[in-house]
Amino acid sequence: MTRPVRALIDLVALQHNFNRVSDFSPHSKIMAVIKAGGYGHGILRIARVLDAADGFAVASIEEGLLLRNVGINKPVFLLTGFHHGDELNELHKYNLTPVIHSHEQLSRLARWKKTTDAKKELNIWCKLDTGMHRVGFDPDEITIIQNQINDIENVNLAGIMSHLANADHPNDDNGQDSKTDEQILLFTQSVKSLSLEKSLANSAGIVAWQKSHFDWVRPGIMLYGSSPVLDKKAADLGLLPVMTLESEIISIKKMKKHDAIGYGGDWTCPEDMSVAVVAIGYGDGYPRSAATGTPVAINGKRTQVLGRVSMDMITVDLRGFEHARIGDRVELWGQNIPVDEIAAFCNTISYELMCQVTSRVPRISNRDAG
Repeated sequence: MTRPVRALIDLVALQHNFNRVSDFSPHSKIMAVIKAGGYGHGILRIARVLDAADGFAVASIEEGLLLRNVGINKPVFLLTGFHHGDELNELHKYNLTPVIHSHEQLSRLARWKKTTDAKKELNIWCKLDTGMHRVGFDPDEITIIQNQINDIENVNLAGIMSHLANADHPNDDNGQDSKTDEQILLFTQSVKSLSLEKSLANSAGIVAWQKSHFDWVRPGIMLYGSSPVLDKKAADLGLLPVMTLESEIISIKKMKKHDAIGYGGDWTCPEDMSVAVVAIGYGDGYPRSAATGTPVAINGKRTQVLGRVSMDMITVDLRGFEHARIGDRVELWGQNIPVDEIAAFCNTISYELMCQVTSRVPRISNRDAG
């Protein structure tokens, strides 16, 4: 029998969350962000369910080819473009749309076009840096860049995007424009004369900044049931958890007062008590930073982690669980324990928790089960 750790993927919840994106941005096309293996949920599983999406956004050509090789023909956008010039033949062949963000990429694109006699048009988008200061062209360069692209035969600049840096924060309290307001204004002014498709809003922009919606919105984390804004819980936004990470109790130990638990003996029992050992650890992607007090749920009822997380096991407080048994279900996050809550306990974000669930944890969807 395999280890009892599993990640349950609720595809009904996923579809519900996609519909919430439509509710928030009814006049925009939806570019569903499914990079990093669909944020740890399984890229193909997610793409097949989101058949109402107008397109998909990924991080690499490998992810784009996965979609094409199973017959997904919707627009696929590579959010960081291409990394090497030799990728361009496959981008062109499989109709993948790179998002260009540097002059080096433009130079490689021009050199590639001179070496190919392909007549089919390659669509590209450009990214502007409106304040994220990570990748993207200076907005003042947009006319020059557009002219350079127009000079490359059979390469079509189809759209332009930027990325919001602080959209998860509400407006500051002093009544002045926020960083997000400034980015929206700069993007609006930079693209207003361009007859191109435009995209700015990530999940936080979709939820909290209607002026950022433009032609396309790019939902990521909200599709998977996590809140993209700091002042709202996922439930407040009508979002449902898609991943439930769970395991089982594999041992129950009766401990004495002052007994130390786990590596380093960091936690000692304040009284005679029972402790459960649960088959999950950082080898499964459960964070080692989940210290004593991090919530878990046994058969739907909350309790807490005790001591350090090991590679394959954690220990859990059984006070108040007189009827607990080996084999009882333990939820680490999901239906009863929001992933955002665990992220806060671990000083991280839900994105990291879901993405770092390792490959040895099977993903089981309600479609698989049905």
